Amino acid sequence: MQYSGGFPPRLLRPTALDSATAGSFRNDAKVIGIVGIAHGLSHFFQLVLPPLFPLLKAEFGTSYTTLGALVSVFYLASGACQFGAGFAVDRYGAQPVLLGGIGLLAGSALLAGFVPGVYWLFPLVALMGLGNGVFHPADFAVLNANVSPKRLGHAYSTHGIGGSLGYAIAPVVSFGLGSMLGWRTALVTVGLAGLLGLAALASQRDALRSRAHGAPPPQHTLAGSLELFRQTPILLCFAYFCVLTIATIGVQTFAGTGLNAAYGVPLAVATSAITAYLLGSTTGILAGGFLAAHTRRHDRVAACGLAAGGSLMLLVAGVPALAPWAIPIFALTGFSLGATGPSRDMIVRNATPPGASGRVYGFVYSGLDLGATLSPVAMGLLLDHGSARVVFAAIGCFLFVAIATVVQVRRSVSIGAHRLHGAD
Repeated sequence: MQYSGGFPPRLLRPTALDSATAGSFRNDAKVIGIVGIAHGLSHFFQLVLPPLFPLLKAEFGTSYTTLGALVSVFYLASGACQFGAGFAVDRYGAQPVLLGGIGLLAGSALLAGFVPGVYWLFPLVALMGLGNGVFHPADFAVLNANVSPKRLGHAYSTHGIGGSLGYAIAPVVSFGLGSMLGWRTALVTVGLAGLLGLAALASQRDALRSRAHGAPPPQHTLAGSLELFRQTPILLCFAYFCVLTIATIGVQTFAGTGLNAAYGVPLAVATSAITAYLLGSTTGILAGGFLAAHTRRHDRVAACGLAAGGSLMLLVAGVPALAPWAIPIFALTGFSLGATGPSRDMIVRNATPPGASGRVYGFVYSGLDLGATLSPVAMGLLLDHGSARVVFAAIGCFLFVAIATVVQVRRSVSIGAHRLHGAD
């Protein structure tokens, strides 16, 4: 499949990308619910192992550096797989790719309960990362192919909320089982539960199609795909995800430590501020679904949310007197950034050529994994050098940089469309 320098006029219309039919409300609700559950499983398994680190450290006598390396291996594998999974989704369809990813996550977690030493966890964590990498290209290919365009904003919102709920549930379940039954039994239990979830989703495989029944797979070439990834809107989407994730992972990973180090905020309050951020983000995603469903200027929604979040983080960095208000400030920051999520996904959809949903989402979302790999190192270095307030300034600056990328995506798509009209 060859791609021109511009984008088809179809991209400027709210049509389904990979399917000729738009579903009824009942069908849309079914697909949205199933994909939301699948995404929740992905996020759940991302946080299954970290809550068990103290138990692993006690049994194996290992360091937190080694345990932290397990997380890095997970996200490196996820990022590498996410790129390739996009090709598999476009070639073979989302259904087998998505179910295979859940199988890798659940099966590897189950096997992790039987390892004789900590280093045996590394190949299993890598397999879990490979399983995790399939979700974004597969999920969005299913949603774009099956859900009516007028409900896509709500679909993306539900998708994000499913992930947030998976994050929220995982530490409670994992650590709760681990503290009562031991870490091995905890991993075996969640692995078995994941395999049951896989069986349930497999029974609904018809809802996971990403192209019409009997339709031939798109015939794309490597050269055509590389040309696709060099398109300016696609590169800008990749950059947006990378820059945004550097900021958000910075908040989730080190904001609590930074509040304590910079302003002496008690760790209990600082941790509560991160919880408030996550709850605010979930609420914002829900509100963002309604915004995305009632506007075509998704770039403005994203830019406003990023500007609000960036401004709040810069205030935290520059005004020490606001430290006692950390909890409401971080709740507002989470809400502001969460509200951008559905519009962000609509922006990527509008920049995606027909038949390339899996590859584009796989490529641009690998920017998320790159940002998640870079952020802890960068923010950790700032804290190690006693620059806790600079952490919040850096987070705010990265959010403002993200505004530039998201605004340019729409502009570059519009330029491409005008060029096509001019050529006609």
